[in-house]
Amino acid sequence: MLDPSSSEEESDELLDEERRDALLAAGGGSSPRSLPPPPRDPRGREGGAGRAASPSPSVLSEGREEQERLQREEREKRLRLQLYVFIARCIAHPFNAKQPTDMARRQQKLNKQQLQTLKERFQAFLNGETQIVADEAFCNAVRSYYEVFLKSDRVARMVHSGGCSANDFRDVFKKNIEKRVRSLPEIDGLSKETVLSSWLAKYDAIYRGEEDFCKQPNRMALSAVSELILSKEQLYEMFQQILGIKKLEHQLIYNACQLDNADEQAAQIRRELDGRLQLAEQMARERKFPKFITREMENMYIEELRSSVNLLMANLESLPVSKGGPEFKLQKLKRSQNSAFLDIGDENEVQLSKSDVVLSFTLEIVIMEVQGLKSVAPNRIVYCTMEVEGGEKLQTDQAEASRPQWGTQGDFTTTHPRPVVKVKLFTESTGVLALEDKELGRVVLYPTSNSSKSPDLHKMIVPKNSQDSDLKIKLAVRMDKPPHMKHCGYLYALGQKVWKRWKKRYFVLVQVSQYTFAMCSYREKKSEPQELMQLEGYTVDYTAPHTGLQGGRMFFNAVKEGDTVIFASDDEQDRILWVQAMYRATGQSYKPVPASQAQKMNPKGGDVSADISPLYTDRGQKHGMEEFISANPCKFDHAFLFQLLQRQTLDHRLNDSYSCLGWFSPGQVFVLDEYCARYGVRGCHRHLCYLNELIEHSENGSVIDPTLLHYSFAFCASHVHGNRPDGIGTVSVEEKERFEEIKDRLSSLLENQISHFRYCFPFGRPEGALKATLSLLERVLMKDIATPIPAEEVKKVVRKCLEKAALINYTRLTEYAKIEEAMNQATPARKLEEVLHLAELCIEVLQQNEEHHSEAFAWWPELLAEHAEKFLSLYSVDMDSALEAQPQDSWDSFPLFQLLNNSLRNDTFLCNGKFHKHLQEIFVPMVIRYIDLMESSIAQSIHRGLEQESWQPVKSITNSLPNVALPKVPSLPLNLPQMPSFTTPTWMTSMYESTNGSATSEDLFWKLDALQMFVFDLHWPEPEFAHHLEQRLKLMATDMIEACVKRTRIAFEVKLQKTNKSTDLRIPSSLCTMFNVLVDAKKQTAKLCILEGGQEFASQWQQYHSKIDDLVEETVKEIISLLVSKVVSVLEGVLSKLSRYDEGTFFSSLVSFTVKAAAKYVDVPKPGMDLADTYIMFVRQNQDILREKVNEEMYIEKLFDQWYSGSMKVICMWLADRLDLQLHIYQLKTLIKIVKKTYRDFRLQGVMEGTLNSKTYDTVHSRLTVEEATVSVTDAGGLQGITMKDSDEEEG
Repeated sequence: MLDPSSSEEESDELLDEERRDALLAAGGGSSPRSLPPPPRDPRGREGGAGRAASPSPSVLSEGREEQERLQREEREKRLRLQLYVFIARCIAHPFNAKQPTDMARRQQKLNKQQLQTLKERFQAFLNGETQIVADEAFCNAVRSYYEVFLKSDRVARMVHSGGCSANDFRDVFKKNIEKRVRSLPEIDGLSKETVLSSWLAKYDAIYRGEEDFCKQPNRMALSAVSELILSKEQLYEMFQQILGIKKLEHQLIYNACQLDNADEQAAQIRRELDGRLQLAEQMARERKFPKFITREMENMYIEELRSSVNLLMANLESLPVSKGGPEFKLQKLKRSQNSAFLDIGDENEVQLSKSDVVLSFTLEIVIMEVQGLKSVAPNRIVYCTMEVEGGEKLQTDQAEASRPQWGTQGDFTTTHPRPVVKVKLFTESTGVLALEDKELGRVVLYPTSNSSKSPDLHKMIVPKNSQDSDLKIKLAVRMDKPPHMKHCGYLYALGQKVWKRWKKRYFVLVQVSQYTFAMCSYREKKSEPQELMQLEGYTVDYTAPHTGLQGGRMFFNAVKEGDTVIFASDDEQDRILWVQAMYRATGQSYKPVPASQAQKMNPKGGDVSADISPLYTDRGQKHGMEEFISANPCKFDHAFLFQLLQRQTLDHRLNDSYSCLGWFSPGQVFVLDEYCARYGVRGCHRHLCYLNELIEHSENGSVIDPTLLHYSFAFCASHVHGNRPDGIGTVSVEEKERFEEIKDRLSSLLENQISHFRYCFPFGRPEGALKATLSLLERVLMKDIATPIPAEEVKKVVRKCLEKAALINYTRLTEYAKIEEAMNQATPARKLEEVLHLAELCIEVLQQNEEHHSEAFAWWPELLAEHAEKFLSLYSVDMDSALEAQPQDSWDSFPLFQLLNNSLRNDTFLCNGKFHKHLQEIFVPMVIRYIDLMESSIAQSIHRGLEQESWQPVKSITNSLPNVALPKVPSLPLNLPQMPSFTTPTWMTSMYESTNGSATSEDLFWKLDALQMFVFDLHWPEPEFAHHLEQRLKLMATDMIEACVKRTRIAFEVKLQKTNKSTDLRIPSSLCTMFNVLVDAKKQTAKLCILEGGQEFASQWQQYHSKIDDLVEETVKEIISLLVSKVVSVLEGVLSKLSRYDEGTFFSSLVSFTVKAAAKYVDVPKPGMDLADTYIMFVRQNQDILREKVNEEMYIEKLFDQWYSGSMKVICMWLADRLDLQLHIYQLKTLIKIVKKTYRDFRLQGVMEGTLNSKTYDTVHSRLTVEEATVSVTDAGGLQGITMKDSDEEEG
């Protein structure tokens, strides 16, 4: 058996083979969800194994498993490092993708702790423990939000799944209060928008609680960075976290890959693209293709590979040559027959002209001081000039010869790679005839980009016979290196087509574009190269010295088919720099290695590459990173690597602090896009892997945006069905099979989510997700991308899902309400209570479905109605069971009907639906039975009540106690709801100060009204039966009121007959009560006996209702007549007493003589005045009684009119009978007082002038006036001031 560690030893020698093994191991042995954590310390297990001298098979097995685990984790770690190398290169030098700026900003997610804190804050507000001032309406809105939303277990599950943000919580509250505020009445000066904004501000205050507002923005700024455009450093850090890369490992990779060197990264890309082209050509030669659905796609696949690489080349070509330096845009290369082409390559190559490689340099010349100036007097003025040959000339400031110092800088621009710089020293000429200043010395410099940039002393050339033999000038020349000049210096060169003579030349490596480089040789003061060679297609490598060539010590060459160019430098370091620069330019896959590198860095001579590039540091210094950096990307399965990368990235994204719903952040999208483009990951594979991961997360409870699923699925469907969304026309068998598998999984997932829509999308969150899910389901059900699925098929699937949803929702609802336990071991009353509570929950569920989910099902509103019917049908089983358990003639179930009916009758689809009709069928017999019993009860209460009626007035309670149960008649063996006593509540005292009808009548009217209100409140949905109920109750009320009126009429007449006819008569309150009963009957008839307006009813009903109206009216007229007759009979009695004083009677003469005789000695009472006063008192007191105790003003006025008219008529007739007789003085005085007081009293009671001043009254008035005049002539003092004149002043 091989030692398990042997694979480690072999890996040091066979790197490529080990990488393949790592790929296979990671693909087959690792967990499909995520990479395992770092290996734990295995010492405990090893120690346990070491205790036994002869390990048992189980111990050996455990040791083997532990070793295999460690090996697997090591392989996965190496795989992650290799993947990170590829990702780091994508981040360092992107050329295909950009970070998207148009992605929706994701909100911070809420966690369990924050939800609990939020509940506590809202509870504290409701308990009044905060300083937030709020009105009752806002408190009610918050209480509803807290009870229904915050405490919901569905919200808690959504928070646990990471799909809830603070914005979701605020939106739910906003929608809740919008409905409440819209229903409030308008308030002048306060708009509803103002109320809404105020309430939202208070909500925000409750939500934030007592947090430190100063710290909040800082926390948000730190956590929100992943949603913004990230820098390269932030992207590196993100993917270190995603792949579990240590900071040290990143730094080693960063330095070894030269990620900060744009040239190296561009060269790496060129090498990768060249490798991909070679692989495509090899595949075409060997005919080793993936398995496609048709053989014709094999050749198309090769063309796709080529076109994709060409597109990447074009993208790379379109980039600026160097980022960060002076702007150097790409030159448009074009074919030309210009004779200036010195390097003639292949016919298909783009050839360069001399003008294509013209460079632009900036020179800075700084003159510091001059030393050794002796030939000029110290006080003379000296200055320097500087120029770049072929350009302008600049001059320094003037200085004294004793101190020739300046520090002046001159800036120049030139196109010469080898410019000539001239600096001259002058002194001013003092002679009058001198035309020019005197030159004291000059220096000529030949700077290059590699020249030293520090100030140096240069010896100046002086004129002959000058005393300044040691004249020096200190200056600095800085010549910049253009970004597209990659290297420069002196080399020996010999070629077949260019540089045909071996000699030393000044070379510049120029990058014209990302794919075009040229080696150019320049002469002094020339902007265009003397000769140039385009490096495309060449391979550079180190060579041994050529003995036949004189000059140069370190050789290297550039080889191309049909051409070889030999180069030589003077030292090894320069050669390495040149080879490295040309290696980047050629894009060759082979990496040149110098002899010193091959000999392990020349241990005797030291590490010559230490100052050159980290690329050539030894493997020990790289801590084992060399194999990952030097690995050929073309030999890796990037489809698998990308699958691993995307999985890890999605796991990281779903676990961050944002409610992302599966959407990557802009930085993650950018890196994944760049990786796919750079390493040739097919778009269909990418989205299939993405769909697989999203579906798996969704199945495990995470909230995934269905729109995201829709995007990826549409892409894959378009690809598989040949729509070429990304220009890829080939479809592999694996892609098609995976697509069909994912399509089935996605279909099952969507159907499951729709079946659990109340729990997958609680309260309509995420917003629009359910609607998007239904849209995606329709897309998934399509056979192909072009043929739409019939609407009925989609409808059929959705209907099936909603049927399942009804069962799921009701099952969970009953579990929440614990209805099963209650129904199994409960009393009938308890069962009814539980069913009533369950009905409230069911209605709440249906209302929430309508409020939050109806918009999503707007395409099929009837399906949501069918779902509700199915849901209610499940409830009807429990409802029927509870109702069957109720005792006979129990009316406690009516509130259940009212609750359900009030909810159903307002729903367009559920009104008179299957469940609604079932509900009506159950309660129709109960309603009819109840009305029958109540009719019998009311009839008996009228009969017995009127027989025992005391006719004492009671306070009115009719229409004053809404929703009070109907009264129970004790004599009937019925279980009718009890009615409270007729004691008026204290709060009603001020409303009903006046007396009204009798106890029986009030009881009757209250029962009739309560029964009608009860039936009305049922709001029976079936119009025909509702009309029948109404008509029956109206007829019953008519019959009952008719019986009451007739019995009251009889009782009134009997009671009136028992009263006396003297002036001592005071109308009993019982008669007033009877009067009021009739008055109330008149009023109640209009309310209780008339059908609602707008209904058509038969002529018989009209006649029947007219009959009761006429009956009440006639009865009222009769009792008014009876009462008037009674009070008029009292007046007749008074007049009969006055008749005793008629002229000519014996009693009249006797009374007159006796009074006159007695008046001489004592004060004798005046006969007749007591009689008048007694009668007047009788009238006034009875008027007050009627006015106080009868409640109908119109009938009182009629009564007083008839009373006055009858009284005047009786007096007129009495006077008419004595037309031939003169009235006795006492008769006259009594009648005058009675008539005048009656007139005035009835006028005060509101009798109209026409009635008061009738002909009868005029007749009486005229007779009494004549009689008064007669008496005034015969016995002036007899009237004692009583007169018919209005101006008299009388007492009483």
